Amino acid sequence: MKSEDLTQLFESFNHHTIAVVGDVMLDKYIFGSVSRISPEAPVPVIDVHEESFRLGGAANVAMNLHSLGANVSLFGITGDDSARETLLEEMIKQDFSPDNLVKDTSRKTTCKTRVIAQNHHIVRVDSETKSFINDTIETQLIDQFKMNSEHFRALIFEDYNKGLLTASLIERLIKISREKNLPTLVDPKKLHFFDYKNCTVFKPNLKETSEALSTSFNNTDKDAATACEILKDRINCNYVVLTRGEKGLSILNDRSIHHIPSVALDVADVSGAGDTVISVLAMALCSGLSIEDSGKLANFAAGIVCSEVGAVSINKRKLMDYCLVNF
Repeated sequence: MKSEDLTQLFESFNHHTIAVVGDVMLDKYIFGSVSRISPEAPVPVIDVHEESFRLGGAANVAMNLHSLGANVSLFGITGDDSARETLLEEMIKQDFSPDNLVKDTSRKTTCKTRVIAQNHHIVRVDSETKSFINDTIETQLIDQFKMNSEHFRALIFEDYNKGLLTASLIERLIKISREKNLPTLVDPKKLHFFDYKNCTVFKPNLKETSEALSTSFNNTDKDAATACEILKDRINCNYVVLTRGEKGLSILNDRSIHHIPSVALDVADVSGAGDTVISVLAMALCSGLSIEDSGKLANFAAGIVCSEVGAVSINKRKLMDYCLVNF
């Protein structure tokens, strides 16, 4: 791609408004070092150097989109607790709105605390409520989505099985989106894996696909192609994008399969790579790229974020510089 075309592509990102519906999380990171083993139990003692908060889950997808220049409407559920307040503070710091996060006093805000020493994860502590939202909250979310939908260019479902995405909510939002000609992109999880029928892009990873289909797929091009074909028939989607870790990703466009090898740079942490992939896919498709070129761009972005510790959003400048040399 020519330099001027690439510049125009990245500038077009600023004109998109993307809706993200999914499980929002607060990621807390405790960084430290291990100097000894506790005398109380055979566990490491962490000397804490730093604590920080990041946006996780669907909020990380929203942050990736925002970092690329898009306007984002994030629809999710939180509790009424300190984790919600911190989550909102982090969103406001990044200059995007938390207005569509519904507060439910009966549940906890999902918070994942990771302890990291010498760039290694030592332990993760999860505080969350996984029960499904009730009909009242579902209706509230649908109404808020409809009220803003005329501004949206695409809808991303970010499912972590934390209770927001019910079968009914998924079906209703896909129906509304199809009526408004909005492309829908799905990052699925186990519970509702096959409920995203008639979406535009279905983006699972190979492990999730093996579990959902009760088949042990090997990470080969042949098995990836077979998995994509089965998924496309089951989901009735336009495209399947299958992420395959160190093997990159595979894309099924109608009946034509494309395998895109990984470009992961010095891999430090794969956390959040899937969030980055679906964010870049949405932006690229909205800008008129083919699904194959959108996948290539998303693959570049995943390689960049995997070189950093923790779930981080893609840096637009880094991605553009990489594309200037490699696209």
